Amino acid sequence: MEKQAGAYTRFLNLVHALRGLPSFVAMDSTEERLLNQLAVLWHEGRKVPVLEAMKMSPDASPTTVHRRLKTLRKKGLIDLLPDETDNRIRYIVPTAETERYFAEMGQCLSKALDVVKV
Repeated sequence: MEKQAGAYTRFLNLVHALRGLPSFVAMDSTEERLLNQLAVLWHEGRKVPVLEAMKMSPDASPTTVHRRLKTLRKKGLIDLLPDETDNRIRYIVPTAETERYFAEMGQCLSKALDVVKV
């Protein structure tokens, strides 16, 4: 049990160090939580319309989520693609910057888990 707790603490420390790098995209907690929720849906192969995303966070209003989507887009972490048949519908898609963000987070997790394996 102590090794797992150590791995989690190591993960938190690695992420904290990563966030301090100038190349790392700064996000507030709402943006980060929203991006993580989107990542789960993308991993499942789902297309996520903006309206669906606006209803995903029970602790944030749809207006707040929409504002955060706009800031994530400005930061290059998401993009919006129109539906092929209905131009009113926009799907949220990851960008290369999103892939880099999750790859770096995954590396932190892998390094932290190396502690448990030893």
